[in-house]
Amino acid sequence: MKANITPDRLASLNSAQREAVTTTEGPVLIIAGPGSGKTRTLVERIVHLIELGVDAESIMVATFTEKAAKELITRVSNRMLELNMKVNLNEMYIGTLHSIFLRFLEEHREFTRLKRSYRLLDQFDQKYFVFRNLEEYISIEGAYELLGERSSRWDKADQIVRYIGKVSEECIDPEVLCTAEEEEIRIIGEFSKLYSNQLHEENALDFSTIQSEALYLLENNPQILQKLQEKIKYLMVDEYQDTNTIQERILLLLASSHQNICVVGDDDQGLYRFRGATIRNILEFPDNFPAGTCKQITLTINYRSHPGIVDFYNRWMNELDWEHNGTTFRFDKTIQPKDGEFGKYASVVKVSCEEATDSYYEEVYQFIKHLESEGNLDDYNQIAFLFKSVKNDRVIALAQYLEERGINVFSPRSGLFFEREEIQLLLGAIIFIFPKLITEHLQWDEDIELHVWEEYESWKKRFTYELRRDPEKHASLLKWCRKRSKQHLALQDSTNYAFTALVYQLLEFPMFSEYMNVDLNDNKVNLRAAYNIATLTKLLNKFEYLYGITVFTPKILTATLRNFFNNYLRFIIDGGIEEYEDFDEYAPSGCVSFMTIHQSKGLEFPIVFVGSLNLVPRKQYTEVDELLQSRYYSKPIYEPLELTKYYDFWRLFYTAFSRPQNLLVLTAAEKLGRGRCPSKYFEPVYDSVPSWDSGLLDLNELELEKVKPINIKHEYSFTSHILLYENCPLQYKFYKELEFAGVRSGATMFGQLLHQTIEDIHKAVLRGESHTLTDDNIGHWFNNNYTLLSKNLKAYLHDVQLNALLRQILRYRDRNENQWHRIKEAEVDVSLVKEGYILKGTIDLIQGEDGTVELIDFKSGDKPDVNTTDTKIRNTLQQYRRQLEVYAHLVEERTGNKVSKMHLYYPKEEDGNPYITFSSNKLNISTTIGTFDQVVRKIESKDYDMAHVVKSEKQCGECDMKYHCNPRQYSNN
Repeated sequence: MKANITPDRLASLNSAQREAVTTTEGPVLIIAGPGSGKTRTLVERIVHLIELGVDAESIMVATFTEKAAKELITRVSNRMLELNMKVNLNEMYIGTLHSIFLRFLEEHREFTRLKRSYRLLDQFDQKYFVFRNLEEYISIEGAYELLGERSSRWDKADQIVRYIGKVSEECIDPEVLCTAEEEEIRIIGEFSKLYSNQLHEENALDFSTIQSEALYLLENNPQILQKLQEKIKYLMVDEYQDTNTIQERILLLLASSHQNICVVGDDDQGLYRFRGATIRNILEFPDNFPAGTCKQITLTINYRSHPGIVDFYNRWMNELDWEHNGTTFRFDKTIQPKDGEFGKYASVVKVSCEEATDSYYEEVYQFIKHLESEGNLDDYNQIAFLFKSVKNDRVIALAQYLEERGINVFSPRSGLFFEREEIQLLLGAIIFIFPKLITEHLQWDEDIELHVWEEYESWKKRFTYELRRDPEKHASLLKWCRKRSKQHLALQDSTNYAFTALVYQLLEFPMFSEYMNVDLNDNKVNLRAAYNIATLTKLLNKFEYLYGITVFTPKILTATLRNFFNNYLRFIIDGGIEEYEDFDEYAPSGCVSFMTIHQSKGLEFPIVFVGSLNLVPRKQYTEVDELLQSRYYSKPIYEPLELTKYYDFWRLFYTAFSRPQNLLVLTAAEKLGRGRCPSKYFEPVYDSVPSWDSGLLDLNELELEKVKPINIKHEYSFTSHILLYENCPLQYKFYKELEFAGVRSGATMFGQLLHQTIEDIHKAVLRGESHTLTDDNIGHWFNNNYTLLSKNLKAYLHDVQLNALLRQILRYRDRNENQWHRIKEAEVDVSLVKEGYILKGTIDLIQGEDGTVELIDFKSGDKPDVNTTDTKIRNTLQQYRRQLEVYAHLVEERTGNKVSKMHLYYPKEEDGNPYITFSSNKLNISTTIGTFDQVVRKIESKDYDMAHVVKSEKQCGECDMKYHCNPRQYSNN
C-alpha cells in the first residue's frame, strides 16, 4: 500500500522507526530497547494506517496498563489534530488486553455465561472471594496438606488464587487435572472447577476469567470469530514480552485471517513471570508464521540516557551467559546512545558507606542536599529511588529519615496505609464508640487472642490521647462519642448508619475535617491524608456490600463487628494495601519518589537511585509448579527452570538501570560476610563505579532534565460530570477527584430496571423478533433484570413498585408496537475525542424524517408540566434538554447523521402524551457544548469555587458530606 504521506511527517524518525511505521502488511516484530521512541513509533504507525485509508474500527491496539492506553489515545488524538485528520478513535479497539477482551464479551454477551449486571472482581475482591469460601476449598481431600497445615487462612487463599490463575492463563482444562495421577494436580483441578462454579453462581468475572471467557467465545462461536476477523484487520500489541499463553492464543486467533499483527516489546524487560507472563511469546513470535514472513525490526538508539548509563546497562547484560544447549534466550542487540554532545561527568556513581544504618541514610541525604545546593536540582521529583520492594523495613526507614529532614517522599506502595495518622484516628474513633468491642463482640472464646486486637487497642489509645491533648477543641467530638457509645453498649433499635456513614459523620469534627480542607493543586504528600480517608470509605463500603450491611441491628451487631474486625479488616491489614496513586502524575512535584522496579517500568527520571543491591537470584517456582509446567502446560518448558532465576534477576535490574536520563546512582549500605551488600552478582559492575564524592562527578557538567508531565485526556459525560459539577463543585471534588464512596451514590435501581428492560425490547426488535414481545417474555426479562440488579446492588423494591414499573413498560410496548420500524440503535455508547477531553454518552436512536435521526431518553417518574412556572421543574427540564443536546452533538459528529428531534419519554404517563420533545437547534447545541468545554476547563484546573452555587435542602440533605460542609446545619451531636 502507498499513500500521500505528509513529506516531512516521518523525516524526524530514524531509519528503523520509519521501517516500523511503514511496514504494515504481514506479521511484524519490533524489538524496542529502552528509550528508543517506542510510543512515538506506535503513534505514527496508527496515523500512517489511517492515512492509508484504514478505518479506525479495523485497528486494534493493546497496551499493558490502563495508563499507557489513555496516554496512547491522547497522543494519537493530538497527532490527528496536528494533521487536521478527523477520525473517531472510539471506533478503534484500543486499551489493555483485558479491557478489549471484556469489550468482546459485552458486545456478544448472549453467547457467554454472563448475565446482565455481572460483577468484575479486582485482585483484592478475588482473593477475599476465595477467603470467604475457604472451607469449601479446604474440604477437598488433600487440600489442607497441599496448602500447608501451618500456613494462615490468608496465605491459603493466596495460594489457591495463584493456582487457579495458572490453570486459566495456561489454558489447562480442569477436567484433565482432575483425572491426573498426582494428588496435588487433582486438587488444583478441583480448586479450578469449584472456583469456576462459584463465579458462575455469583455472575462474576475476574481478570483471568475475562481471558478464558473471551477464548471460549471465539473458539466456540466461529461466526463471532469471523465477524471480528473481518472487522479487525490490523493488530498492534505493546509490551509483548509480558503476555501470557492465553493472551497469545487469542491474539493469534484474531490475526489468523489477515496476519497483520505487529507486536512490540523488549525481551530484556520481561518482568512478569510471577503473573503468568512468558518470555517465549516474544522470542518465538516469528515461529508462528511461515519462515521468512515475519519482519523483525530492532530499535536500538536510546534517546533517553547519557552514553555512560547506556554503556553500563549494556555491560550488565553481557555479564550473563544467555545461551544454553544451543538456544539463546535473548535477542542479540546492543543499545546505542543518540548522537550529540553530552556532559563530561561520571554518569554512573555510587552513594554508599559501611553498614552502619544511620551513616548510610545520612550519606544519601547529604548527596541529595549537595545536588540541591550546587543548583543542579530544581525539584525533588527529578529523583527516583528504585527497589525490589518498598515495604522493606530499611527502605521505609530511609524514607522516614529523609522526611524528618525536610525531603518529602512519595511512596504509595510502601504498605503504610494503616500506619498513617488519619487512618489510625478514624478507626480508633470507630473502635472507641463500640464499648468492650474485643471482650464482648470479637472474642468468641476466653482463651482466644488475635494478634490484630493489640493493633486495634493501640489505635483506640491514639484516638483517646488526641482527644485529651486538646479537650476544648475536641469537646463536641467527645460528646458525640459518648452518645454513640451509650447507644451501642445496649443497642435496642436499628441505627440509620453503618461503618461508612460513621466516617462521614466523623468528618464534621476538627480532628478529621482539617484533613479535608485541601487544595487539590497542592503537593501530593499534603493531599495524602484526604486520599487515604477516601480509600477508607471505599474499603468500608465494599465490606457493607459484601455482607449486605446497611445499618447496625441488635440481632446481628456482634456478627457484623466480628466479620469486620476479625475477618475483613484483619485480612486487609495482613495483605497490605497501597495508598492512592495518580495516573496523571507519576512523579509529584516537591517529592522524591520511592517505587518498585516493576512500578518504574516505562518511566524515566533525571536521577535514579537503584537499591536492593544485596539481593541474589532466587528460585521462584515450587515442585508443584514444575510438575504443572512439565506435564500439563500446552507447550513444553522453554527456558531451563534452573536458569530462570538468573534470567529474571538480570532483566529486573536491567530495567532499573535503564530508567535514568542523566545520572544513575547505585546505592548500598556496604557489608561483608553473611548477607553481604552488594551481593557477588553486582560486584563486577559495582566495583567499577566511582563514588559520588570522588571528584569524577562534575556538577558543572550535569544538566538535569525536567520531569515530563503525563498528558492524558479524561472522559466526561453530562450527567456524571458536568451536571454534578454545576450542582455542587465540592461534591465533584469529593466524589470524583478524591473518589469517596458515597453511601447513597449510584443510579437508582428503579431507573436502571426501566432502561434495561426497554433495552431488551429494542434489541428484540432490532433482531427482527418483535413477535416475542409478549407479556410473559417481557415479564421474564423484567424479573431476570431485577434479580441480577438486586444481587449486584444489594438493594430491593417492594412488589407494589415492581408491579407498577412492569405495567409502565408493557404500556410502552402497547403504545409503540406500530412504530418498531423506527428503532435504529438501542443504548448505544457514543463518544468523541475532542481537543482537550473525551466526551461520552449513551442514547437510543430512532429514525426521523428525511433521513435524519431522533434521540430518545427514558425517564422514570411523573412527566413534568412543560408550561409550569415552577423554577425547580423548569431547571430540571433545561438540564434534560442540555443533556440531549450533548448526545445530539455526539451523534452528529460521530456518525454524520443529522439529528432532527430529541425526546424525553415517560412510561408512567397513562392517559396523556408520554413525550416531551425538543427540536434540534444548532445554535443551542453549540452553546451547550461551549458550556461543557468551560466546565471541563474548571474541573481540570481543580476550581471548586462555590460562590455561585445555590444550595438546596434536598441536595445537601442527601449528600454524605453534609456533616463536613455544613456542620452547624447538620450537626450529628
